[in-house]
Amino acid sequence: MGAESSAVAAAGVGAERLGARAERDLIRDAQRGSEGALTALYRSHWPMAHRTAYLVVHDAAAAEDIAQDAFLAAVHALHRFDRRRPFGPWLHRIVVNRSIDWSRRQTLRREAGSERLEDEAAPDAPAGIGGELMQALAELPPDQRAAVVLRHLLGYTPGEIARILGLKRGTVNSRLRRALDRLGETLEGP
Repeated sequence: MGAESSAVAAAGVGAERLGARAERDLIRDAQRGSEGALTALYRSHWPMAHRTAYLVVHDAAAAEDIAQDAFLAAVHALHRFDRRRPFGPWLHRIVVNRSIDWSRRQTLRREAGSERLEDEAAPDAPAGIGGELMQALAELPPDQRAAVVLRHLLGYTPGEIARILGLKRGTVNSRLRRALDRLGETLEGP
């Protein structure tokens, strides 16, 4: 089976089922210009990239734009990517950083009064996450929200989060602690 056909065969495989060797092969093929390999990487990593963006920004349309933009940025930088490393954490770093930037811009716009947010029904929360938790997450500062999403919803360790976000591990632990304290206060209520 050739590189192109192996990439196409792997296209329907989810990130959790795509082995490290298969992913390295896809990245190598994508770096060489294989559209099939790019498609396979996209299909494999899109659900988690979109979910990550949504959990940070709490806006379905923005999450889709952010995840797509992150994939485009990853594709443009793929020639610099070290395929010995896993693709997912690298992509998540791009997604989370763009999500934090988007959230900060939205906060600045609201503070400046340049954007009037209409009360609209929030999109359904991802499976396993209740509306109350989604609301409590939305009230966290974007950097704390990102740390909680990466740790408790995506399962990264604090060390991995530090590498993904380019932070010191102590900074990640501090953000997590502050975020969990705030979540606890919010969810427990007065």
